[in-house]
Amino acid sequence: MSFFNSIGRSMQRAPRPPRRSTTPTSATFPSTESLPPATPTSASAPKPLYLCSPFVEAALVKGNFKTIVMLPKYADVMEWVASNIFDFYQNLNQFYGVLAECCTQQSCPTMAAGPNLNYTWINQDRKSVQLPAPTYIDYVMTWVQNLLDDENVFPTKSGRDFSPNFPSTVKHVYRQLLRVFAHLYHAHYQQILHLRSEGHFNSLFAHFLAFGKEYELLEVKDIKGQPGAPVGVGALWEKWKEMGILES
Repeated sequence: MSFFNSIGRSMQRAPRPPRRSTTPTSATFPSTESLPPATPTSASAPKPLYLCSPFVEAALVKGNFKTIVMLPKYADVMEWVASNIFDFYQNLNQFYGVLAECCTQQSCPTMAAGPNLNYTWINQDRKSVQLPAPTYIDYVMTWVQNLLDDENVFPTKSGRDFSPNFPSTVKHVYRQLLRVFAHLYHAHYQQILHLRSEGHFNSLFAHFLAFGKEYELLEVKDIKGQPGAPVGVGALWEKWKEMGILES
């Protein structure tokens, strides 16, 4: 079933638990972002650890992730997408909370997601700006948390319907969470290995990608990047498709 063709369908929904971000919050933050520009760096780079065996195979779930993202019988597709986005945010936020002390303005002066890729943000003056990764991620997490707390966007009370704008909003949320994943893989996978959490993080990301593809949230350009500025985890996405973990 197409998520974007399902607007108007609703059903009785149980309230979700209270939401609380583990990241610091900022008083003001930009609301949108620009396309990722290329920042020329070294022409050659070593193969990322997350693409090397045995790390690329590390997972808590064996087999194809499609089976765990399929819409349950009798479930409303909007509610299913909303509750899963909430879970992805919570789990990713917890991972970032553990890694936050390694992600500083000194260690990550830009929101890098590949050897030649830095994400930029559109500020309140509509100008594209480079932000340190922790600042960028704080803006993303704060923005998503505020949306999750907004009953007009993520309704939790029985009888309330989702807004017609919900699919486009949640797609934007998905894109920003993907950027956080991309940065953590690119800049902090060594710390993830040090914590022996690669199986957990790989499973979370594979689940996230499978869900995005199933419900039309994942854009190929967002996971692959642009010529000369590829997203690092785009190669991981391709590798997992080859391994049968994700659908081609």
